[in-house]
Amino acid sequence: MHLVVFDCDGTLIDSQNTIFHGLTVGFEAAGLAPPDRRTALSIVGLSLETAFAALLHEDNHHQVPLMADAYRQSKIDRRAKGLDHDPLYPGAREALDRLTERDDVLIGVATGKALRGVHHMMDVHELHNLFVTIQTADKAPSKPHPGMLIQAMAETGIDAERTVMIGDTRFDMEMANSAGVAGLGVSWGYHEKQDLYEAGAETVIDEFDQLNGVLVSKFNWFEG
Repeated sequence: MHLVVFDCDGTLIDSQNTIFHGLTVGFEAAGLAPPDRRTALSIVGLSLETAFAALLHEDNHHQVPLMADAYRQSKIDRRAKGLDHDPLYPGAREALDRLTERDDVLIGVATGKALRGVHHMMDVHELHNLFVTIQTADKAPSKPHPGMLIQAMAETGIDAERTVMIGDTRFDMEMANSAGVAGLGVSWGYHEKQDLYEAGAETVIDEFDQLNGVLVSKFNWFEG
């Protein structure tokens, strides 16, 4: 068996607009000016409190709990109104279906989202019953700590040599390296290709149609 673990934001779903909105709400709740969009989105992938702390001067770190709570409440309110339906990236659903159809592959998620956010994504895109392991900010330390991947491998009984982490940020690649698994980057997310390679990505794909071919050629995995 093989285990393919996907990041969510910037890898499976294009959530940049809703994340930036939530971050802006958090800064406004603390009476602070939000950073520019590029700077704000550079922290996508980290757990929420870690992300806010990374965007703040240390003198304002005491504001992190307030800001994180404001972000979370904004998400709850907007979803109740039918908003924040982040689209899947082109080819994402087809790639998930191809892997799910295989008898020798399990797929999972490792994300800085809370479990509530993952369930929302699965509800919106009808992704329930695809992921055999779901690792979130509620259950493990923030990336790049390897805890999410270690837990995913423990839950599935699949070792590091047969596990790959797919993500769009250096945090994903650093987590993969720390857990001893292969890191596969995607170029359509929040960090540049060069950043992904410098963080340890084995390779970087430009579209989901390349995924199976890379698993065969680069990682010597299954054919087809």
